[in-house]
Amino acid sequence: MRSVVVTGASTGIGWTTAKLLIDRGFHVFGSVRKQADADRLGSEFGANFKPLLFDVTDEAAVLAAARQVRDALNGETLAGLVNNAGVAVAGPVLELPADEFRRQMDINVIGPVIATQAFGPLLGADASLNGPKGRIVMISSVAGRSGNPLTAPYTASKHAIEGLSESLRRELMLYGIDVVVVAPGAVKTPIWSKGEQIDMAPYRNSPYLPVMQRLLRFMLQLGENGLPAERIAEVVLEALTSPRPKVRYQVTPDPMRHMLQATLPKRAVDRIIARRLGLLPPGST
Repeated sequence: MRSVVVTGASTGIGWTTAKLLIDRGFHVFGSVRKQADADRLGSEFGANFKPLLFDVTDEAAVLAAARQVRDALNGETLAGLVNNAGVAVAGPVLELPADEFRRQMDINVIGPVIATQAFGPLLGADASLNGPKGRIVMISSVAGRSGNPLTAPYTASKHAIEGLSESLRRELMLYGIDVVVVAPGAVKTPIWSKGEQIDMAPYRNSPYLPVMQRLLRFMLQLGENGLPAERIAEVVLEALTSPRPKVRYQVTPDPMRHMLQATLPKRAVDRIIARRLGLLPPGST
């Protein structure tokens, strides 16, 4: 039975990916940060699921989990690592505390680096293991190629994931380990509803407050109309199992909008977004 590690498996894309992989005959090691989630997922998924208790930013804990997985594999390679764990931090760059920006990058960028270094040997970089080489699937975002206002931390982290994946894919050719990016648009997952928890108090005297309020409403609407997480899980499965996977899969509920945004002049897109969110200076049209 082939095994896959999925980080951030407690909810959303991670949970749905773990479920689909188990349904398709894989054994899944899923990372969670809380024992309660580990217990819940063990009950939901059954014998072919093994929870790993770690925060992706805790290098010692991730390395300990990798040793745990190595022992369970009993000399066989790992079929895949899905770097999914992440958060979304919002706020204007001029006013957002640097520690919040740092937290975003630690979780969304350094976390996948730590996980890749820990589990990479099990994917086949360790020549002593038996079996086919594994793959790494990086969960990016459409934000990895475009930047929306007031989401700079998240956008920067996903731009970094795109660049990291490009370099890593070429580096790991040495071992025959492939790296595939999956870049979803809006998905019906808790990451959107968590936007309701954004503390607006620090911005109550900020000129960005009405813009943030509009953006929050837009985020919630995106979540309501987003793709089901099952669609993203299907693409992750393809990225892990296709004989000739693409290097990048972009999956969105509104591909035409993203195509237009990619082809229109950047200044024109700037003004469209600014007008929609109320970012144009007074007197501008």
